[in-house]
Amino acid sequence: QVQLVESGGGLVQAGGSLRLSCAASGRALSSYSMGWFRRAPGKEREFVASIWTTGTTYYPDSMKGRFTISRDNAKNTVYLQMNNLKPEDTAVYYCAAQRGLGVTLGADYWGQGTQVTVSS
Repeated sequence: QVQLVESGGGLVQAGGSLRLSCAASGRALSSYSMGWFRRAPGKEREFVASIWTTGTTYYPDSMKGRFTISRDNAKNTVYLQMNNLKPEDTAVYYCAAQRGLGVTLGADYWGQGTQVTVSS
């Protein structure tokens, strides 16, 4: 079992930055691909970023250049640096872990989420 705990969310003005953290316990993250997803009010959960066990990263086009995912396997932690935040980035952000390559909505483990609110 892997337990994931997100932190770092909060209220920020448009144009500001936040760094989310996802701390894992139970097993080493090095054998898991990690991802961030978000769910805005009234919308489906959507993919934000992923970093595979190889270190390869993926982002949807709407977040390229603004969001950066990274991992520190020694600390068993994954990060999401979010810059130039927009009101439409307001959502609950979830961390996910999936064994092997790739992270999907069917990931093996999920955190409880952290709220990000961007004011205009």
